[in-house]
Amino acid sequence: MDAIDMKLLSALQEDGSLTNAELADRVGLSASQCSRRRAALEKAGIIQGVRVLLSPEGLGLEVTVLVQVRLATHSAHNARRFEELVGDIDEVQECYLVTGDYDYSLKMVLKDLKTLATILNKVFLAHDSVSQVHSTIVLERTKETSKLPINSRLPLM
Repeated sequence: MDAIDMKLLSALQEDGSLTNAELADRVGLSASQCSRRRAALEKAGIIQGVRVLLSPEGLGLEVTVLVQVRLATHSAHNARRFEELVGDIDEVQECYLVTGDYDYSLKMVLKDLKTLATILNKVFLAHDSVSQVHSTIVLERTKETSKLPINSRLPLM
């Protein structure tokens, strides 16, 4: 990848719906050159797709919760069972296997606290792969991005 590819990726992170002509204007290439570069970045797996971002609040999903989960036993089988459970819950937006006091950290978006109580008590705690959950309700989202730091302005140490 060269500097032009990085400019192209930066522009696409800002607005994934840019046409090749609009992208060409931003990075200083022809539309056909942008098309070829975009296709090469897709083929290399660097561009993984384009998504539409929906407003949770606009859809009545008013509650964001961070949930930490401790497994009942530490085994590949138990972890797989928990991951399958989480995979079937649409309210779980993100799930990470983590280090520290808990085994998994999740981000959930829900319509209300009753839904949260149902998922925590009747889904997670009722599942024998789980021994403990801890939830934190988000009061205000102060930053949310899916952009990667390809043009980081942090000073090198």
